Amino acid sequence: MGEKEIWDTLHRHLASVFTRDSATYAETTSRELSLYEWWVVPHRQDGLDFHLFMIENAWAGESEHWRYDLLEPRLQIYDDVAIVSYTLMVSRVTENGITHRAHNESRVLIKRDDRWQVVHVHKSPAWSAPYQPSAE
Repeated sequence: MGEKEIWDTLHRHLASVFTRDSATYAETTSRELSLYEWWVVPHRQDGLDFHLFMIENAWAGESEHWRYDLLEPRLQIYDDVAIVSYTLMVSRVTENGITHRAHNESRVLIKRDDRWQVVHVHKSPAWSAPYQPSAE
């Protein structure tokens, strides 16, 4: 059913953010992208322009030593629509050692013109309520 093709597209899409590869990001993302990023703004963002700007200006940092892991990944396929959900954990080597950050994501992909593209992203904190993490 194309599971490998969907996962491959998703991994190319995610890696493009951290490698500053705006061409691959644009290729794997629909121009009609809509998304919610809770830490950027509490409103929906539409289109590619904001993210291409962020990628080209290294919002994810300059570290060459990074990795991401998808915790508890799930794939649901409905004809030409796929929904992937997971906790994204990003690890980086910094001058102060290794850092980790995580949040929950759902990404919706559609198959159009025989290729998969991300059309919607929803991100939420990976900690329990209340909104802010504990001060521990």
